[in-house]
Amino acid sequence: MGKCSGRCTLVAFCCLQLVAALERQIFDFLGYQWAPILANFLHIMAVILGIFGTVQYRSRYLILYAAWLVLWVGWNAFIICFYLEVGQLSQDRDFIMTFNTSLHRSWWMENGPGCLVTPVLNSRLALEDHHVISVTGCLLDYPYIEALSSALQIFLALFGFVFACYVSKVFLEEEDSFDFIGGFDSYGYQAPQKTSHLQLQPLSG
Repeated sequence: MGKCSGRCTLVAFCCLQLVAALERQIFDFLGYQWAPILANFLHIMAVILGIFGTVQYRSRYLILYAAWLVLWVGWNAFIICFYLEVGQLSQDRDFIMTFNTSLHRSWWMENGPGCLVTPVLNSRLALEDHHVISVTGCLLDYPYIEALSSALQIFLALFGFVFACYVSKVFLEEEDSFDFIGGFDSYGYQAPQKTSHLQLQPLSG
């Protein structure tokens, strides 16, 4: 019952991770955030691998899935630091999320809850083929939305890591027990067989 509950819980967390990653992938596509798009794609593949390993009792797949979650937590921690501009990070100077190929920001910058977008005409800050906008009235600024999204990913990843380690440990213990039981056959063990004894009796005349 414990093994089944652990497997079911891990599959449930993997499904939540998959839904959250797909939702995030959509908004990153809309905002042309190429670095998160690549990371989300790798994460989706790793989560699918984790689901497959859980269902098919493959401990090695779960170990790979758990190792990826460590990298995933680090990536999302970096995203939180980037959008909150921790240390020397700056959104106005660093365009890491787009691989420095464009000036696009997060999709939530213009489409956040309550945001009002106003074009700024004849602005000296406008570059060629670009326009300047003013965003006001947002109930929650886009850096905080991105940070909360990454915090959710970290929360799911931590729980997924714990259950992946637990379930993979159970699978490895079962594999060791099967190898131990199968070891009797390698020695050609056979159950003792009963032997019959014949006795000659003289014929009476």
